[in-house]
Amino acid sequence: MENKTRLNKPCRTLLSVPGNKTKMHAKAAGSNVDVIMLDLEDSVPADEKEVARKTVIDSLRSLDFNEKCVALRINSLDTPFAYKDLIQVAEAAGDRLQTVVVPKVNHEADIHFASRLLDGIEMALGQTRQIRIQACIETAQGLSRINEIASADARLSSLSFGIADYQASIGAALVSLSGHGENEEQVYPGHRWHFQLSRMVMAAKANGLMALDAPFGNFKDDDGLKKSTALAKALGCDGKWVIHPDQIDTVNQVFTPAAEEIQRARRILDAADDRSRGAVAVDGRMVDQATIRIARRVWDQAVFLGKV
Repeated sequence: MENKTRLNKPCRTLLSVPGNKTKMHAKAAGSNVDVIMLDLEDSVPADEKEVARKTVIDSLRSLDFNEKCVALRINSLDTPFAYKDLIQVAEAAGDRLQTVVVPKVNHEADIHFASRLLDGIEMALGQTRQIRIQACIETAQGLSRINEIASADARLSSLSFGIADYQASIGAALVSLSGHGENEEQVYPGHRWHFQLSRMVMAAKANGLMALDAPFGNFKDDDGLKKSTALAKALGCDGKWVIHPDQIDTVNQVFTPAAEEIQRARRILDAADDRSRGAVAVDGRMVDQATIRIARRVWDQAVFLGKV
């Protein structure tokens, strides 16, 4: 299925920025990140939620985000903060938002709730551009209903994996200070979250959505970040959350087709042009329609990112 709700800009990197830190908002606006996520959830203490909400509104109304996509992460729907996050920010600055990120989605009803609330806000404001929704899959309950969540609503543009909260939900071992993808090889002979991430990617792609990997917690470990990002790309993710500006260039690079990939895709597509719809030979190797579709995706992504 083609991606029916893909944004018209890249989504290789999504930078989480605390909603209560104005200086960080301006710094993010000047970075190379694809998506800036102003966060009202985990990075904001409970006694600063209301102030953070106002700070986010001020930043949305006053800052130049340099045509970047801007997202808002609200608090989870089982808190007393989420409904105010959504109503107050969308009413005051919804025209500056591309996406609302809903954390800890456990049921498709969570998406229905956020979408219907946005329906009313947009109607009241006469806003014709629809704000999209990203659903964060962070619990065993959410993963168990991933198909229903992924197909819940036309506003959905993406799914993302929350590795730390998922660990907590299943009682898995904590093997690093951050709980975000570090030191995994010490407790598991391979990719500990391979199944969960692959399962989310499958549901996302079956419904034309993007899939984003969880952040990597140690922002000083560039090698670990590269490995984590490469694994996510190999499993079909379109991008990855980042928690520090120093991670942006590394993740962008991994999710940008390399010159060798682009050249290989072009050779395959050239060989397939004006030939049979069956298999063709390229340097003694069989290239069939499935391979051609992969090459077309790589080429289209390179065009999208301005690499050709």
